[in-house]
Amino acid sequence: LWRFGYSARLLKTNHFRTAASNTSFPAVWMLLARYSGTIPARFVVVKKNSFFTMPETVPEIDKANLELYSPHPGVRGMTLLNRAAFKRTVVVPVLKVKKEIVNTLLKSLKHTVLQRPGLKRVVEDTEDEDSRLVILDPHKIPEFLLGEAEQEALKQLNVCPEVSKYNLELTYENFKSEEILRAVLPEGQEVTSGFSRVGHIAHLNLRDHQLPYRYLIGQVIMDKNPGITCVVNKTNIIDSTYRNFQMEVLAGESNLVTKVKENNIAYELDFSKVYWNPRLSTEHGRIVELLKPGDVLFDVFAGIGPFAIPAAKKKCRVFANDLNPESYSWLLHNCKLNKVDNKIKAFNMDGRDFLLGPVREELSKELPLLKEEQKTSFHIVMNLPALAIEFLDVFRHLLVGEPCSTAGLPTVHCYGFSKHDDPAKDIQERAEASLGTSLAGRCSTYLVRNVAPNKEMLCISFQIPADVLYKRPCP
Repeated sequence: LWRFGYSARLLKTNHFRTAASNTSFPAVWMLLARYSGTIPARFVVVKKNSFFTMPETVPEIDKANLELYSPHPGVRGMTLLNRAAFKRTVVVPVLKVKKEIVNTLLKSLKHTVLQRPGLKRVVEDTEDEDSRLVILDPHKIPEFLLGEAEQEALKQLNVCPEVSKYNLELTYENFKSEEILRAVLPEGQEVTSGFSRVGHIAHLNLRDHQLPYRYLIGQVIMDKNPGITCVVNKTNIIDSTYRNFQMEVLAGESNLVTKVKENNIAYELDFSKVYWNPRLSTEHGRIVELLKPGDVLFDVFAGIGPFAIPAAKKKCRVFANDLNPESYSWLLHNCKLNKVDNKIKAFNMDGRDFLLGPVREELSKELPLLKEEQKTSFHIVMNLPALAIEFLDVFRHLLVGEPCSTAGLPTVHCYGFSKHDDPAKDIQERAEASLGTSLAGRCSTYLVRNVAPNKEMLCISFQIPADVLYKRPCP
């Protein structure tokens, strides 16, 4: 059963486990039907953003049903999109109904009528202009026979329960993107249907076996997603100094300057030259939510400003830095776009130099002036998960003197990747090694997202210990 993709939640239920262990294989499928509502016609494992198919013998009764969701088999192996080749005709069940009661019947048989987006449920009857043909879902009407409940509903409407066969023509427009791609790519191979959307751009990460079909995949994604006018594929991992990657335009225009909106704030950027990940929207909002008006934010790897700009909007004082000249340029642009350019001091420096320079200077000036009753907090965000933890050693004896208030010690939010079995422990131990002290009981870790199989992105937050941050003067 695990092969066929049924959830652990279902299999873990005591009732199902006990019943399945004492039941023959066909009966197990009936149990599945009881819990899921259907008996699978084909064994399909579905994962987020991708489809995996496992070819099995399909019962004759289900072949017509499958055709409703499958393009013409002749498209297998197509590399350049030919929309006309996807056309096929399938036989579906219909009811002949007087046109004046069509709406009433649709309500009575709402669970039986075809509910496929893009397909009409009611068509003209070429033999009788006073009647209409209501298309039924072939999955719900096996062998073209109505169930007792449907027959009773038709009896009350005085409609003949006889089901007829109708030749329904399906075209490229009637199929979903994953159905098209599953029909085109070699059987049994992974089919990518998910992508990141950045304004008008769809960003794919195709696998090697999908590359021969990349232009077709790009065109299908653009066809099936309104507002997408450019589809790109990442051609290498993010390993450059400036965190951007090479990409190939697969379909549409080559304009990679785009507009995005995140947490009600607008940004503009050149996607080919700066880093932007729409999957980090929640994390940007989470950190900004921790800030209060009057707080000070140091954004060490600011990018185009997804932490800095909303913090400035919240009336925080912000120091934002990025090494990439393009990111720095778009950061300035977005500060003006959001009318916070007078609230953000922007820098184009190496992260280490930014910490040793502007950050140390500001902390040296501000921390001695803090009083116990003052509630200003200092936050340092370090969102460069591939390297940020290595920068933590900068905080060792960054300042000289004695802390006036331990409550005013800066809070660091540092991001990192981990492939460890216990990623939180791994991140903490690496942070401790860079700082040269234990953070036990003095830090929290937050799982940001799963980046890849066995690879997590985390954020570790902690107040810099006074004995790490300050170098005591010699007596």
